[in-house]
Amino acid sequence: MLNLFGVRNQRRNSRPLSVGDMDYLEPKTKNNLLGKLLLLVSLVVLAIIVISRSSSFTSPSVFSQREEGVTHVLVTGGAGYIGSHAALRLLRDSYRVTIVDNLSRGNLGAVKVLQGLFPHTGRLQFIYADLGDPAAVEKIFSENAFDAVMHFAAVAYVGESTLYPLKYYHNITSNTLGVLEAMARHKVKKLIYSSTCATYGEPEKMPITEDTPQVPINPYGKAKKMAEDMILDFSKNSDMAVMILRYFNVIGSDPGGRLGEAPRPELREQGRISGACFDAARGFIPGLQVKGTDYKTSDGTCIRDYIDVTDLVDAHVKALQKAQPRQVGIYNVGTGKGRSVKEFVEACKKATGVEIKVDFLPRRPGDYAEVFSDPTKILRDLNWTAQYTNLQDSLHVAWRWQKIHPHGYASY
Repeated sequence: MLNLFGVRNQRRNSRPLSVGDMDYLEPKTKNNLLGKLLLLVSLVVLAIIVISRSSSFTSPSVFSQREEGVTHVLVTGGAGYIGSHAALRLLRDSYRVTIVDNLSRGNLGAVKVLQGLFPHTGRLQFIYADLGDPAAVEKIFSENAFDAVMHFAAVAYVGESTLYPLKYYHNITSNTLGVLEAMARHKVKKLIYSSTCATYGEPEKMPITEDTPQVPINPYGKAKKMAEDMILDFSKNSDMAVMILRYFNVIGSDPGGRLGEAPRPELREQGRISGACFDAARGFIPGLQVKGTDYKTSDGTCIRDYIDVTDLVDAHVKALQKAQPRQVGIYNVGTGKGRSVKEFVEACKKATGVEIKVDFLPRRPGDYAEVFSDPTKILRDLNWTAQYTNLQDSLHVAWRWQKIHPHGYASY
């Protein structure tokens, strides 16, 4: 018979000590057996740990399985300003959300806020990855069961795009191709694409409709149009449901005060006018720089259509709900009303209560004089219309978050 512990079967010459009817092993034999038992138990425990950590024996993640009644949305760029607000809305509406972001422009702090709000298993996961890495993209899609993709991830500064055009073509056009290919391979059926009014360039006629010719004048707009063209070409022979949202100038923040806009300090000069206004109001910069006062507009400054981020996110959710197989929807997302930069500055002064110093400078490369939308189509098809249209109110909400978090998400 196999002797597991290596103890000899032969009887020892010395008998065990006996007290009454009970036998006791000699101390040396007892210690030897106990040590071998402990060794065996340790080996069994180690084996269990190794097996439990092996991918072959790991229970499948809830994110890797489709579940009836649950829609799993991949939000690329979900740590960014717009993407994080979209993730918040989706989570609030009981969607399952995976955020993918390389944090080059996004904020890990925004993800942590969302994780704190929705800590339950199967609601939210964050994956740190670069969409420019094909192997990483393939791993993400192969390990998760997505029902839809909201593709926000992109560099998005007009001025920067004129300085580093290849960066924009790679980040926007090439990375969108990679996401689209992965969706096709893994049969993900819905795409909500975050595009821009910059694809229209400088139209001869206002307001802009979805049929307005697309003639972009800067690399940012050109890269987005190329991405749109790829999606449209692919959709001709695909049953994928596609929605392309061309939105205008985004402002505001979560009315609940949980999220806000927090661009990296080195990007402030390239960023949105609202961020510059708030920086001037807090004294982070000596004043606000308005670039361009000789445009053919009522007061010489650019005209823009400012859309609140809460309205923008609502348009994305409605687009997701209405998306149909083998159909493409293209929509402008704006208020339908243009406001000049000077008007914006005055609204910002009132929202912050600070008399901001303003310097007027020459035009910024790649900018256009006047852009505002005609939102008729999105109202008709998606029953969407902007609700937060008071410029001063939107800026006040954003300012409230900025005051509480002067250093962005580092202030938490």
